[in-house]
Amino acid sequence: MTVAPDAPLLFFDSGVGGLSILAPARLALPHAPIVYAADSAGFPYGTRSEAEIAARVPALLGRLVERYRPRLAVIACNTASTIALSHVRAALDIPVVGTVPAIKPAALQSQSRVIGVLGTDATVRQPYVDRLAAEFGADCTVLRHGSAALVQLAEAKLRGEPLDPAIARDALAGLLDQSGGDRMDTVVLACTHFPLVEAELAAAAPHPLRFLHGGEGIARRIAYLTREQPWPADPAPGIAIFTRMDDQVDPLRAALASYGLPRVEAL
Repeated sequence: MTVAPDAPLLFFDSGVGGLSILAPARLALPHAPIVYAADSAGFPYGTRSEAEIAARVPALLGRLVERYRPRLAVIACNTASTIALSHVRAALDIPVVGTVPAIKPAALQSQSRVIGVLGTDATVRQPYVDRLAAEFGADCTVLRHGSAALVQLAEAKLRGEPLDPAIARDALAGLLDQSGGDRMDTVVLACTHFPLVEAELAAAAPHPLRFLHGGEGIARRIAYLTREQPWPADPAPGIAIFTRMDDQVDPLRAALASYGLPRVEAL
């Protein structure tokens, strides 16, 4: 397939969490044009049903691909990836990269053999996570906890709002207070929002914890899939797309610009 140099990379999330995936991708591919889409009308995904997400995500990505003609799409959302990735791949005729919990590297690095998986409620209950834990963490205790409040904390941080440290503390307590949680040494950030508040999580931890997520691995995957494709010497400014333009979008403009997304549009 011939790819135009100005064909963008498309990143998709329910909100701004996918910026944690975009950042390492921009470092790996600095000349890549970027379209970042946030489904603000459907946010947050973590409290929605599997059926809603499985229907909504492929339909939205189909509209985005039709409008922006990307060379590749990244579902920069663990919840959407663990539920809808196969549906999206079946619906689109471009490569689609998903975001899955980094349980494999966590199992490789954990010394105590107790791993936490911190995600949304929808992600941590998925059979996909069961399979990852069984395949890569069979000799580990894998604790799970879902936190909707931590997703909201990340969004608030990027809007420049004051943050309540109790939210990060409570999210970690959901893992640490489980049986074996006191021996946990590694936490998989299984929601792309959570790396945005890693500093807050580290500050709330009662003992040092290693936090892992998949951003750099996804950047390497994108670079591999586009390795022989042309890029513009001077790409256009990145675009941030929102499915609903409400009063939560305008306070994000400064943060979006810092990620190379100075243009904001509605889908």
